[in-house]
Amino acid sequence: MLARALVPRAIARCQQARNNPRLYSTAASNARLNIPLDYSTHPLLHHSSSSLHANAAYPTSSLSTRQNLYQAVNSALRHALQTDERTLIFGEDVHFGGVFRCTMGLATDFGSERVFNTPLSEQGIVGFAIGAAAQGMKAIAEIQFADYVYPAFDQLVNEAAKWRYREGATGGNVGGLVSPEALFAHIPGLRVVMPRSPAQAKGLLLASIASKDPIIFMEPKILYRAAVEQVPNESYELPLSAADVIKEGQDVTVISYGHPLYLCSSAIAAAEKDFNVSIKLVDLRTLYPLDKETILDSVKKTGRAVVVHEAMTNAGIGAEVAATIQENAFLTLEAPVQRLGGWATHMGLTFEKFNVPDVTSKCITLRL
Repeated sequence: MLARALVPRAIARCQQARNNPRLYSTAASNARLNIPLDYSTHPLLHHSSSSLHANAAYPTSSLSTRQNLYQAVNSALRHALQTDERTLIFGEDVHFGGVFRCTMGLATDFGSERVFNTPLSEQGIVGFAIGAAAQGMKAIAEIQFADYVYPAFDQLVNEAAKWRYREGATGGNVGGLVSPEALFAHIPGLRVVMPRSPAQAKGLLLASIASKDPIIFMEPKILYRAAVEQVPNESYELPLSAADVIKEGQDVTVISYGHPLYLCSSAIAAAEKDFNVSIKLVDLRTLYPLDKETILDSVKKTGRAVVVHEAMTNAGIGAEVAATIQENAFLTLEAPVQRLGGWATHMGLTFEKFNVPDVTSKCITLRL
């Protein structure tokens, strides 16, 4: 009886929705700021040839035509195919122009040996591009939707990005420092956790297993056998998304996670002795989401902050922590937030010690 009663109501709601549709994509009639963009008059676009030629970045003697973005992309690809016979364009559906028509007409004009379709495999597309480029071709791989680029991440990160860093005599892969935590921390919906010690690892891992969220639990390999301490035999959990204040201090807050905390501790001991300062040490433990409250409370008390990690500094965890401090505790800062991390380069294991921050570099940063 309940099911029979619900069916007419559902039909009535559907009919009502059809008669009174909700136009989610339209702006409110009295909107002043959030109104649809009018690209036909927007000042970021060059609507006349004189406006275009006034910009020194573009050829001043060339004729111009009005094009949208896909037409401009098509024009660039066409030029590349015309001027260099080594140029190849390939991907899913590119032979007939692709979903967005960016390669429209290119296969007809330049042939299916240079503009061709591939199987539905983003990893294969990018892998083929790397191999073709390695043999001297100008490989243009089409991944039509950014959503589908993730299957190709292995090829992009471990092959394409490291190709010029290969060992000269043998061509062997550079390998070396891999700290991908910032990549995962950029994805809403994931938690990223990194313990500093055996006791921390057990409690945080059990908390991660009990959590209903997907968690990236990152374990520093160097600590697998090097770090030994007393660990409770019984089950216990440590709070996720809660930073841990390892050492109190009044003059500077040092923020780090994982293995660098050991070097930070040694550097703090040396700095406090040599510079007569009191330094606070904070372990983030969970890299995303950050425990902003602990970070900000610490920095507001000390007025200075240094963020340390092994990973490259560009777009890293340190940048996020520094931005958080700048946005929420700027008026309490006595000095700019300092970041100390690895260089933006790949290197072999032999040279890793020159890249990863050590006690000396930490002491110099603390003195500054």
